[in-house]
Amino acid sequence: MIGRWVPALICALVLTVRLAGGGPAEEAKPPAELRLITLDPGHFHAALFHKTMLPGVSKRIFVYAPFGTDLILHLNRIVGFNTRKENPTQWELEIYAAPDYLERMIADRRGDAVILSGRGRGKIEKIRACVDAGLHVLGDKPWILDSADLPHVEAVLNEAEKRGVIAYDGMTQRFEIKNVIHHFLINDPNILGTLSTGSLDDPAIHFQSTHYLMKLVAGAPNLRPVYFFDTYQQGEGLSDLGTHLADMVLWMVFPNQAIDWQKDIRTLAARHWPVTLTKEEFQRVTGAADFPDNLKPFVKNDRFDYYCNNTVNFTIGGIHTRLDIIWKYEATAPGEGDTETGYVRGSKSRIEVRQGKEEKFIPEVYVIPNRAVEKAAILDAVRKKLASMKEVWPDLAAEDQGARIRVVIPDKYRAGHEAHFAMLAEAFLSYVKNPRTLPSWEKPNMLAKYYITTKGVELARQTEAPRK
Repeated sequence: MIGRWVPALICALVLTVRLAGGGPAEEAKPPAELRLITLDPGHFHAALFHKTMLPGVSKRIFVYAPFGTDLILHLNRIVGFNTRKENPTQWELEIYAAPDYLERMIADRRGDAVILSGRGRGKIEKIRACVDAGLHVLGDKPWILDSADLPHVEAVLNEAEKRGVIAYDGMTQRFEIKNVIHHFLINDPNILGTLSTGSLDDPAIHFQSTHYLMKLVAGAPNLRPVYFFDTYQQGEGLSDLGTHLADMVLWMVFPNQAIDWQKDIRTLAARHWPVTLTKEEFQRVTGAADFPDNLKPFVKNDRFDYYCNNTVNFTIGGIHTRLDIIWKYEATAPGEGDTETGYVRGSKSRIEVRQGKEEKFIPEVYVIPNRAVEKAAILDAVRKKLASMKEVWPDLAAEDQGARIRVVIPDKYRAGHEAHFAMLAEAFLSYVKNPRTLPSWEKPNMLAKYYITTKGVELARQTEAPRK
């Protein structure tokens, strides 16, 4: 019985378990701190929001989920945070594990804000249920997988605005130092000049994300759930990871501007293609004995076509832009891992993020002047821009490398992916405390972002539709 072995599994936690069939726990007097609810933690991102204790947040977290592997993995991660030697957390969990977890969460109404991370399919309905109940929501990407669901996103945001609650998606990449620097340099006309228009074959804006399916943690495979490979449930690469790239374009290149997806964006071309996995590779990355029935239509001769790679070309206000989302099975070079690269072209220079062998797979920001005669003035402008950022990042510097300028980023500013979730949580909680501080452009740009990702996939499928 779950009631016997779950407490033993997570004995490091102060824990109350509530199961289907039992009566609701007696509601305590609302605490002074914000109370968080974790809903259906189907992705490890849900746990990362609790890697550190959050100021102003109650240490008691209410977890509502179906009982299964996802929940157990989530609890194990929290155990790890609570029992680590350095700066352990002190989370206390109260868990309701049953098929009616969503309905019970709404009925209990034991928290103030919901953390939601998991499968893309059906997520927008869960977000809407939370907002209708007057709960703030921090929802991990992707919110939707199909453009037909854009009206649902708009309805959720409208309802959240009406109720005075925050419905926010987790764009952690806004806190990555390379993106922050890129953002500041792009928007300095003394450095970039005027944003170029570009063309379909030579876009003015290009971002690429490259990820690997097979990863080792402490020498052992980091298993992915089988549903991760179901593009109906999880989406293709553009539907999922592409939300970060689309957000980067809007947030970085068009800051503080409300983009109207119906007027400002035109999707031009798109394609998708698979990573083909052998049965042995699929077993290694999932731990499953065989391909599940829902993936069999994509399997031929024990080789599975996983449609996860995407390219989309579009314009924003006439500016040609391209996004590439690339998945590979496994990294081969020492030190190689997930990368995000890109550039923005202007009349004076090209500002670029590279993360290749030359950079030892560490992201670096470069400014490449278009004309050698302007390099001295651009170098001076870069140094002035970095100096203007010294209150937060005092040790940034510009290095003259001949034909290009490299921004020197100290290691202390290179916070890892997991650290960005604490920064995201802090931003979200600040909006929860004062909803009026949420920028007005967030709402239209969320719609624009999901229009780019969903229409890109749909356009690719029109000409290269995967088997169903």
